[in-house]
Formats: sequence, structure tokens, C-alpha cells
Amino acid sequence: MSVKPQSGSDLFVGPFALGTLAADDGPAFPALVDREGRVLDLRTALADPALTMRGLLEAWPDALPRLKALAAEPDLDRRSLTEFRVLAPVEPRQVFQSGANYRQHVIDLHVAHRAPDDDRSEEERRAEAAEIMDRRAAEDLPYVFIGLPSAVTGPYDDVTLPAWAAKPDWELELAVVIGRPAYQISPEEALEYVAGYTIANDLTDRATVFRRDMPQIGTDWLRSKNAPGFTPLGPWIVPTESVGDTSDFQLTLKLNGEVMQDESTKDMIFDVARMVAYASQTAQLLPGDLVLTGSPAGNGMHWGRLLRDGDIMDASITGLGAQRTRCTAEDV
Repeated sequence: MSVKPQSGSDLFVGPFALGTLAADDGPAFPALVDREGRVLDLRTALADPALTMRGLLEAWPDALPRLKALAAEPDLDRRSLTEFRVLAPVEPRQVFQSGANYRQHVIDLHVAHRAPDDDRSEEERRAEAAEIMDRRAAEDLPYVFIGLPSAVTGPYDDVTLPAWAAKPDWELELAVVIGRPAYQISPEEALEYVAGYTIANDLTDRATVFRRDMPQIGTDWLRSKNAPGFTPLGPWIVPTESVGDTSDFQLTLKLNGEVMQDESTKDMIFDVARMVAYASQTAQLLPGDLVLTGSPAGNGMHWGRLLRDGDIMDASITGLGAQRTRCTAEDV
């Protein structure tokens, strides 16, 4: 099940954004959405019946000027956003996920995941984590791992909580959308390879993050993060030039109307440019790929309240719109 968004000027920052939409009985298509909630089918506007969002991003340097011109053209045939379902804005080939990139979040997790034989006070463990974070920011590298595109779902789709997931948690994140192939680029040039930004909620089963049967091999991101639907994405890709500086975006997640996460990207240890550049040192980033930049403090482990059947998450990031996700328990 998915819900349809409301139109309105608070959808996103800038004159337009991009989305992947579908009528109830039709195929998905890439769309230009304006701030009045009007939709332009880019297959028709760009005379390419087979166009997809990934295809658009693969031609991003040439496509962007054409999109700006379309957004400014008053006489084109547009329809209301409320007529369509909003899907994940892009189907990425690769998803690069960042861990431990918000200072306060890492400190909270360090305390929450206390080893059974660690009898130090919470204050001592917080002080240790703070020292580690300061040292990482000055001397270390981002922590990046790979997610599965099959975990991506739409911004208003229900998410099924697997029966085996004992501690499902939320993780609201700023997601970078790549617009040009990038390999071994520097932080100084990294933003030139970014087409835009969107919202991701990187759900995680805390109970399976660490391998209990073989602790020496560490984390199990396949098991804990990649169930179907565990990455609600979107609703929009907002172009980089509309977004501007991402250093002070507010990330807010509400659970059943109660604010759980409400933090600025100022708390990031590594900024967007460093994150994208770092991922590119090993892998070639491709148009449409996602780089998730980590989640701030306020996860369920911090509150002692994990996701359960019937929960509704409302997530927003400054200028990028909002998503609403309902959790349903898996039928067993």
C-alpha cells in the first residue's frame, strides 16, 4: 500500500524537483514536479518514450539545462501530483551507506551496545566515545559499506517488519544522488559529481548488527539492513544547485507524531564531499547511485522503543520534502 502526497509549495526548495511517478493503472515514469504540485511527464517533454530516471541521470550535464528550461515554460501540459503514486525516485545500481557519521549518534550507540563485561559508568563510556569521535574527525576516514538496491522502496509505501527482526530501528539520512561517473575524485571536486539530494530512512535490525555466533567477524549488514523495503527513499531528487550548502540541514523523524530525531547535519563527522570522495577511492560511482551519509542521534535504541506493527514514521529534511512510512508485521 502507498499513499498519495499533498500538493503545495512546501514540497521542496527550488523551482522544481524530480520524481518517479505512476498512475494507478500505468507504468512508472520520470517526472518534473513544480512547487505548485504540478507534474510534467518527462517521457513526453523530452521525446523519449523509454526514458527512466536513471537514464536521465546518465545524461545529467546535458539534461539539467533542458530541465530548467522546461520548468520555466508556462504553456506545457501539466497534471496534478495528487493523480499519481510516488515511487522511489531512482533505482540505483549501487548503494553506499555510511556508519558512525553523526557524533552524538555514535556516542549514544556506544553506550547502548555496552559489552556484557563492561561495568563502567555511562558517563565514562560517553567520554570514551566522544574522544574517539574527535580523533576520527581529525585523523581518520569515513566508514562506508554496501547496501542492496532491492531494499529500496517508495517514500509512502508500507514497510514489512520481518518476523526475525527482533529490534527494528529507524535511521533518517541525507542521501546523495550521483550524476556523473566518479572514480578517485578529491573532496574539492566531489560536489561536481552530485546531481542532487533526497531522503532515505535506513532501517536497521539492531539485534542482528553484530554476529553473536562469531563475534570476531564483526558486523552483519546484509542481515540487519537489507530486508525488502528497509530503505524508504524520496520523495524527490532536488538538484544540487537548488539545495546549495548542506552543512546545516535539519533532519526530523517523528514516530506516531512524537519527535524522535531532530538534528542538524552540522553534527556530521565527515561532510558530503568527504563521503563521496572517500567512496570513489575504491569503487566507481555511477549515475543514479546513492551515498547515504549517516543518521543522527535519536534512534530507537536511544529511546528504548523499537518499531512495531502499526507504527507510522514521518521523516523530513530541510528543502527535500517529507516521507510517511507505516510499519506492518510480517504474516507468519
